[in-house]
Amino acid sequence: MFSILSAAIAPGFALLSFFYLKDRFDTEPIGMVVRMFVMGALLVFPIMFIQYAFEVEGVAQDPILKSFFLAGGLEEFFKWFIFLYVIYKNAVFDAHYDGIVYGVSISLGFATVENVLYLLANGIDIAFLRAIFPVSSHALFGVIMGYYIGKAKFFRKKQPYQLIVTALFIPILLHGSYDYVLTALNQYWAYILTPFMVCLWFYALRKVKLANQVPRPYLVPTNKDQKEA
Repeated sequence: MFSILSAAIAPGFALLSFFYLKDRFDTEPIGMVVRMFVMGALLVFPIMFIQYAFEVEGVAQDPILKSFFLAGGLEEFFKWFIFLYVIYKNAVFDAHYDGIVYGVSISLGFATVENVLYLLANGIDIAFLRAIFPVSSHALFGVIMGYYIGKAKFFRKKQPYQLIVTALFIPILLHGSYDYVLTALNQYWAYILTPFMVCLWFYALRKVKLANQVPRPYLVPTNKDQKEA
């Protein structure tokens, strides 16, 4: 039991630490990061209940609906909603990169509990694949969501709505595509999801780099920052 729990929890904490420590200017309060992680974890249970109810009733079980609505749509919507409701106007969210930290925190809270339940049901043998694919993908969806919400807050003061919608739409599209491969193209999942994950990592790390180039509003830019700008 201990080995299963350790294998299930370790990838989420490792990825959260990686993105947390990537903050170039000032790391976020640990208490708030943990709070968002816990809130993401608690989302698992109502979402699982909704998905189970749809499955029992035989509603939206077509591979496309199941992937883009029940999986990608529901999960990313609730993460996005929690982000906007709790963090968006909070004083701790004071720089572009902070959006990535909190997006990843919410996503990895969800992914970690989901991973624990999955490994308890199916055993530790698939722990490595779970870490590489679903847990990592949730983290990267969180990076993308947080990047666009951060951009909406700090660069679109007058009309942030398009970016806020983008912060929801792109993760749903990516998450739905990921689940569709597993649902409808299960025989070929490794051949499709491996390059998918490589591209997703490159895309997300590009967003990390871009967000980290923008200092907090209250910091005085260095000469290097001014040249880069």
